Amino acid sequence: MTPTSGTLYVVATPIGNLADSSPRSIEVLRAVDIIACEDTRTSRTLLAHHGITARTVALHAHNEREAGEKLLRTLRDGGNVALVSDAGTPGISDPGALLVTAAHREGLRVIPVPGPNAAVAAYSASGFISDRFLFAGFLPAKGSKGLDAFDGTMPVILYEAPHRMLDTVQALLARFGPQRELVIARELSKKFEEVARMALAEAPAWLAAGPHRQQGEFVLVLGPGEERRAPEDAERVLGLLLESLPAAEAAKVAAKITGAPRKELYALAVKRSK
Repeated sequence: MTPTSGTLYVVATPIGNLADSSPRSIEVLRAVDIIACEDTRTSRTLLAHHGITARTVALHAHNEREAGEKLLRTLRDGGNVALVSDAGTPGISDPGALLVTAAHREGLRVIPVPGPNAAVAAYSASGFISDRFLFAGFLPAKGSKGLDAFDGTMPVILYEAPHRMLDTVQALLARFGPQRELVIARELSKKFEEVARMALAEAPAWLAAGPHRQQGEFVLVLGPGEERRAPEDAERVLGLLLESLPAAEAAKVAAKITGAPRKELYALAVKRSK
């Protein structure tokens, strides 16, 4: 970074209600030389609402490298750039991370302007008690793949498209059973906002209760699963093996003998070894 180089501001913008714009975000957007938008047409509504006339350029998934290089030149020459997505915080299931990475590599100044985020908003309204959560973003096209990673004791936050909602809920139900809880947050901060918490068994009927229930933007918060313990016989076998084997090897052998999950046995072995 040179004394004359500019600053890249990563600016969070409202996810629906324009009143959620922070005074600082408005101040930054008014002051910068260029605003890099995921879609300039979408951002125009927000900018016009606040009377912001700064120059806008498009920076999205299909042009991020090319557009990013032009923005880096602006920053090198002393111009200030604000990065915004269509809604929420850039770089979180939205474009922008490549530009931020490139700015860091060049030693340019990067400053976040925090604000709205759909995942955090939904989690705050879920009521699930945990000191951590997993943000998984959008599931792959075949949503049932990778669900094993959610079979833990922490809540999982997902984004989902409306046309895939029913399939995703049914995949979660099939994988985790009817009792595990789910929060469906729909159209957060918008006119038809809904936040509903229910058992997975109830979710398909909730979605089918009206055509509007499968429209709009969705965040899902899957409640934490129950902590599973290795069966007593597996623990006994593990204890015997630990008398002569290191933790990793003991867990591996105990898993083969008893069929208990190796990862759980290894965690127990490490705990016993301390």
